[in-house]
Amino acid sequence: MTSPSTAPTLYRATYLHTPRSPFTHPDALDAQSDGGLLVQDGVIRAAGPFADIRAAHPDAPVTDLRGGLLLPGFIDTHVHYPQVRVIGGLGLPLLDWLDQCALPEEARMADLAYARGVARDFIGGLIGAGTTTALVFGSHFAGAVDAFFEEATRTGLRAVTGLVVSDRLLRDELHTTPQRAYDEGRALIERWHGAGRTLYAVTPRFSLSASEGILDACAALMRDFPGVRFTSHINENTREIQTVRDLFPRARDYLDTYERAGLVGRHSVLAHNVHPTDRELGVMAAHRCTAAHCPCSNSALGSGFFPLRRHLDAGVHVSLGSDVGGGTGFSLLKEGLQAHFMQNLMPGGVPLSPAHLLYLATLAGAEALDLPHTGFFEPGRAFDAVHLRPAPGTPLDAVFRHAASPERALAAAFATGTPADVARVWIGGDTVLGG
Repeated sequence: MTSPSTAPTLYRATYLHTPRSPFTHPDALDAQSDGGLLVQDGVIRAAGPFADIRAAHPDAPVTDLRGGLLLPGFIDTHVHYPQVRVIGGLGLPLLDWLDQCALPEEARMADLAYARGVARDFIGGLIGAGTTTALVFGSHFAGAVDAFFEEATRTGLRAVTGLVVSDRLLRDELHTTPQRAYDEGRALIERWHGAGRTLYAVTPRFSLSASEGILDACAALMRDFPGVRFTSHINENTREIQTVRDLFPRARDYLDTYERAGLVGRHSVLAHNVHPTDRELGVMAAHRCTAAHCPCSNSALGSGFFPLRRHLDAGVHVSLGSDVGGGTGFSLLKEGLQAHFMQNLMPGGVPLSPAHLLYLATLAGAEALDLPHTGFFEPGRAFDAVHLRPAPGTPLDAVFRHAASPERALAAAFATGTPADVARVWIGGDTVLGG
């Protein structure tokens, strides 16, 4: 028996979205200075100029959001659930930061009460920054992953996550075995994959801490449960890359450690990829997997400049990630700004317009995760949205009030916007923040 339809609501707003990639379509940005979105049962039924939508639906109640910007909900494709309470460990390279900051905190997730508190802090931070969908690096403990899924379900977040598995070079309490990795992963998949807004991601931490046995167990889950996602790290730090090379002497490169196990495919998202080989880029493009670019983390940990042009020239799809807690916060506005800065500074960088930044923070993530029902505003898509409305008297408010165009206001949002400017967030038409 289907639920009865609710009455539609017409949202009036200055809205912007990218129905296509501005990397391939220079006119991809659609900006409506006085736009209308008709939403019913959490789905957009009509979109375009407000006057046109109003004329076609004269009886629909209007929610007036003018005075700010309405954007598609942000989609974070790399962020660590257990690390929310250790954000800001500056001055350390990757492997030292893991040993001194991240891994001691991750060991505490064995305590289920502690994990539940972290889940609340983490998901509250995501939604508070306007993130409506996230590919999340989970915990090494199955109970903590359950706690995350429970909190995501309670809040309504679109969450893709899974059990993180490793069997070497970490703290002993974070190690598992291939059989246990498979068994616990299977139980979590059967409980959570496709339940409401949640999906499962098979997640070896990285090849440095995952033996061939662990990677084979991950591959078995991928074979036995088609449709689950896959995520891990790759080519983040030169010392990490050398260690992986020593551990896998027969592998051609870092990607080959995953490739040999059958883990590289359409549903694979590999974080960082700061130092790829040409062969790796070619394989990633051929398999249509994604590189999750984490610019604030790359800067904070000194990992290097992300070679965006090489990825684009090779045909590799790129999305955006905050990488909390190696990154410096949940805001994809800040990640977009940092990506803009770093591409401007690096030789051969790609100039990024506000349209590029909006795409990377929204539709690019939906494409990475194979979620065609979100990422932009068109009929048939879920109403996942963030309303940016800065407080009166702030510099961003002054720009919004005097901007010559919505595009100019969008540039200012990426330049100066913070979670404090997020007034309201919707996921599937449900208000999950503000209102």
